[in-house]
Amino acid sequence: MRLSLFAAALLAASPVLADGLTDMTDAERAAFREEVKAYLLENPDVIIEAMTVLQQREDAAAADRDLQMLADNKDSIFNSAADWVGGNPQGDITLVEFMDYRCGYCRKAYEEVEELVKSDGNIRFVMKEFPILGEQSLLSSQFALAVKMLYGEEAYKAAHDALITLRGDATPETLATLATQLGHDPAAVSAKMADPAVMDVIKANHELATTMEINGTPTFVIDQTMVRGYVPLDGMRQIVDGQRKDG
Repeated sequence: MRLSLFAAALLAASPVLADGLTDMTDAERAAFREEVKAYLLENPDVIIEAMTVLQQREDAAAADRDLQMLADNKDSIFNSAADWVGGNPQGDITLVEFMDYRCGYCRKAYEEVEELVKSDGNIRFVMKEFPILGEQSLLSSQFALAVKMLYGEEAYKAAHDALITLRGDATPETLATLATQLGHDPAAVSAKMADPAVMDVIKANHELATTMEINGTPTFVIDQTMVRGYVPLDGMRQIVDGQRKDG
């Protein structure tokens, strides 16, 4: 580990020391650095201590920033009329997922999130279409939203389930076949996919994600907690339990 990295942690942990360094001459500073270097070579565990303090401060600052962003964007996150809402609409915990149908970790989380919502019974589940992995991701989200706008909430959920478990590529031909399998008019769905209203939803979700500093999928909002990335079922249950205790 470079001395400069440790010095950053050391100064972050000790503002008084940082102020004192500004009063030193160049020679005094050089001598101080040599003393610090010698001390660290004899006591390397101090580096871990200082880095731990710095990491704890950074984590606390990030958590505070997340809470502020959640408060500032509450309605857009939890109450957008464009989003599908499942689970228990009157649940005491709201789980929001920013997802991409072509994301491997979203697919991995799919069954576990379904199990969490079903087994808990008191979670309101909100889906955010957030395609970020290319053209097939975008087509998939356009398809799901088109189905929702044409045929309603239940039809959307069926389309979502089919897309998140789809084998192979999500091409216009594949999606036309899927529309037929779901009992919908493929021509109507295809036409609706091109409706600006569909892209407006996707654009709004991207803008919200930028504001929330979300750049990957899956990302979850569990009441007052941001979870960036996949978390196994047991971990999700622990977060839900923690939110209930804090609430």
